[in-house]
Amino acid sequence: MPTSSSSSSAAQAAREALAARLAHLMRGAGLTGRALSARCGWHPAKTSRILTAKATPCDADLRTWTTACGAEEQAEDLIATARAGMRRAQDDALARTAASLTCRVYASNVIPGFFQTAPYASALLRTIAGFQGTPDDAEEAVAARLARARYLYEGRHRFVVLLEEWVLHSRIGTREEMAGQLAHLLNVMLRPSVSLGIIPLGSPRAVWPLEAFYRYDQQAVIETLTASITVRQPRELAVYARAHAALSRARPFVSSTARPTLGRWPSVCQGGRAGQ
Repeated sequence: MPTSSSSSSAAQAAREALAARLAHLMRGAGLTGRALSARCGWHPAKTSRILTAKATPCDADLRTWTTACGAEEQAEDLIATARAGMRRAQDDALARTAASLTCRVYASNVIPGFFQTAPYASALLRTIAGFQGTPDDAEEAVAARLARARYLYEGRHRFVVLLEEWVLHSRIGTREEMAGQLAHLLNVMLRPSVSLGIIPLGSPRAVWPLEAFYRYDQQAVIETLTASITVRQPRELAVYARAHAALSRARPFVSSTARPTLGRWPSVCQGGRAGQ
């Protein structure tokens, strides 16, 4: 769906700040992108992705880059800057959750963060870091992510979540970790603050499967592969409110009727059969 919204991804902002520092080092050493790539021993396309903030270099990349520029003493500071990216993104999500009384979620990819167990969140964030080539600061990012769960138990916060059933089939981490995550989901759905709907596989729907989104009181956050996009325009917020309402009509299992659907999956993840 076309959108005029600008990306407010904290992770992207961190990549851009890091890229600016690396570009300054390269120019200060009198190097072009191609010359730096040759010194580093990698393809120029990799240098381009780093300089345009499309990828975050890993710790070894940063050490190689600073050595190529004759600035080895800056390596550790640059590594710390890069590692702040994932943690900052989680801190932003915590602040949004704290500031909103109602959070309406459509989850088409993974279990929402405030429902996640520590092993599930850790496995997910490490997978993301590995795929995107970003530094692995999962331990601290997991702590920030799990902090959002406190609002399931305190205050007047309400979470209205629609979950595509295939998310329950998509294993993150080990079988035991996934089974633990689904068992945890069975427990949190009993909270008065939680309304959980599972959209069954093969159900008729008025809206096609969408990218995951979180609709807070004053903004919506849409998750894409490379960034999180925040929208605040009333017109666009109304579109996401309408989408959530339409998805709710896709005959989702809710409250007590969802428990049998969820209940069979922990044993399936551990190697059993559905219905055991």
